[in-house]
Amino acid sequence: MALKEVKLKNGETITYRERPGGEEVIVLVHGNMTSSKHWDILIDALDPAYTVIAPDLRGFGGSTYNKRITSIRDFSEDLHDFTGQLGLDAFSLVGWSTGGAVAMQFAADHPEPVRKLVLLASASTRGYPFYGVKPDGTPDPENRLQTIEEIEQDAGKTKPMQGLYDSGNREGLKAVWNAAIYTKRQPDPDRYKAYVDDMLTQRNLADVYHALNTFNISPVHNGVTEGTDQAKDIRVPVLVLRGDRDLVVTQTMTDEIIEDLGNNAVFVSLEENGHSPLIDDLDGLKESIETFLSGKVKQHEA
Repeated sequence: MALKEVKLKNGETITYRERPGGEEVIVLVHGNMTSSKHWDILIDALDPAYTVIAPDLRGFGGSTYNKRITSIRDFSEDLHDFTGQLGLDAFSLVGWSTGGAVAMQFAADHPEPVRKLVLLASASTRGYPFYGVKPDGTPDPENRLQTIEEIEQDAGKTKPMQGLYDSGNREGLKAVWNAAIYTKRQPDPDRYKAYVDDMLTQRNLADVYHALNTFNISPVHNGVTEGTDQAKDIRVPVLVLRGDRDLVVTQTMTDEIIEDLGNNAVFVSLEENGHSPLIDDLDGLKESIETFLSGKVKQHEA
């Protein structure tokens, strides 16, 4: 699927994939270490009744990174300009991991075009905490880093991950994904190679870590930033999906989303799924999303 592109008003160029379909539009927002490329099998699987649009966020995939992002809102404002330039006046948003935070910020700031919201293995309404490390190298929950400078110098996660990027260490990246994300199933070898090649296009790793750490649309302080209390402004139906084997997004983070979004959010646990339900159970994920978008979703207890 060839990449198309849109020039934003801020000078950035956003590349995207589009699968033509019916009048209903789904916009897929990818997460950290990925791009629209990682949506490929879901794009192909979704019902032809939907037109599917999957952009590369600024600094990922084929999109430019002329100006560094400092917040999740930078991504969501790019997305707002992008959807506006495509003339999309009504669509559902599906955000995966970091993309979930981007989708929530978009829906809070720009509710008009958003019909429904799907949060897949999403960062919390209170962000995704970035902790320093103890002397033994394990995360230190008592030491939540505060600034981009601290995150850039972090020897526990940022420097090792950036080192894999800088050296083009594909086997190292695969080892990380096999340990944290593809714990049940892996993509087929050719697809996996394409995914890893795509990971190496990312130019904003520390900036994304910082944006996630400071993101907070809840009514409470998250340890770094005071909440904006915008979660209450998301009034569209929300489907919250989390795999019960997810090692990246904790159940606590998902519980925070449910608490902060309130009664318009429905949680569905994806059984025997990790952080990439696309690989672990594509058919189940497709069914969950399409059932929700068609208005037939039923709540399942975790």
